[in-house]
Amino acid sequence: MKLAWIGLGFLALGLGIIGIALPLLPTTPFVLLAAFCFARSSERLHQWLLQHPLFGPMISNWRDHGAIGRGTKLLSVSSMAAVLLAGWLLLELPGWLLLTQAVVLTLCAAFVLSRPEPPA
Repeated sequence: MKLAWIGLGFLALGLGIIGIALPLLPTTPFVLLAAFCFARSSERLHQWLLQHPLFGPMISNWRDHGAIGRGTKLLSVSSMAAVLLAGWLLLELPGWLLLTQAVVLTLCAAFVLSRPEPPA
């Protein structure tokens, strides 16, 4: 079972890393899932992730405060807006698909913006 948790942790972390470049794939939930999986399988991997300069603060802010940092919020919402704009201008998506994308991204952005910011 331990190997399954480690495998799922690495899969989630890989998807989170890909999500840094692909706005439709969210980074934070996958990194949080990776931390959860590593906590159940490998203290060494869990500690490595918690101490990682990019992912560690994200995990600590969520774990300790249910918070998302201002920079992460800005990057997330900007990425969502860019994806919607690209779908409209570059891909010429059908109206129903563009509207569906706009609704989903708006709900996601509302959730991200509704989270508190971590204490200074």
